[in-house]
Amino acid sequence: MSKPAAEHLRPPDRRWTRLFVARPAAVLVLAACLWAGHARAQEIYDPIEPVNRAIFAFNQVVDGLILDPAQQIYGYVVPEPAKRGVRNFLSNLAAPIIFVNDLLQGERERAGVTLGRFMINTTLGLGGIFDFASIVGMEPGHDEDFGQTLAVYGVSSGPFIMLPILGPSGLRDVTGTVVDAFVFNPWPYYVDDEVTLGVRIVDGVDTRYRIDPVLDDLEANSLDLYAAIRSGYLQRREADIRNGASPAGSSAYEDIFDQDFDDEQPLPSDAAPVDAGG
Repeated sequence: MSKPAAEHLRPPDRRWTRLFVARPAAVLVLAACLWAGHARAQEIYDPIEPVNRAIFAFNQVVDGLILDPAQQIYGYVVPEPAKRGVRNFLSNLAAPIIFVNDLLQGERERAGVTLGRFMINTTLGLGGIFDFASIVGMEPGHDEDFGQTLAVYGVSSGPFIMLPILGPSGLRDVTGTVVDAFVFNPWPYYVDDEVTLGVRIVDGVDTRYRIDPVLDDLEANSLDLYAAIRSGYLQRREADIRNGASPAGSSAYEDIFDQDFDDEQPLPSDAAPVDAGG
């Protein structure tokens, strides 16, 4: 039987959708460039802190009602080998975005590693479920995004933004997220929107599961959880931009946010809350 006419119209509709989203993305890129010239860390710029704190409070409610119970069920029901397969699969899906940003940052060797890992894991690793590239000796994968690419070209973080559900970010990183999702990400052109949504839900639950020990430590040891998460996020992003190189004087919270979330490490007992003030 021939497919319904609606299915034949679907790809053009989705391309038109991305066209209309790409225009706001370009506007965001230009807006982010207004903060160019200060690529290094600077004082936290949080001009809409009352609004951000309100969104943070909303996120905590959503987390308590939905995300935290979901990650607990995920952690209890899904065996560890299956969790590892999920993480490998999600990491492999992100490889095309990482590859493009490697090239834009002039990191040709890292781009070659990303492409090689993607080809090996997609084929021999059964779509990325198994990290076969690491088994044959290729170095572990790394993360890159367009927010980091903008930082390499001198765009600073801009004002801090607490996004509903998605959490901490900045104007530069919001721009990067939009460009990565609607320009560099090839998968929405090949799979249904429902599949894309399902993958993002699984990614969100898995991420929440992995950072659960860190969040518990911060909540137990921070006088101001919002300020601690804000500082930790910004410092983690600086470390990401430096490709993991930590300068002298990095705080205990940066070390925590930069750790492998699979390793449940307790918060240092002598760590003081960072930027507890507004």
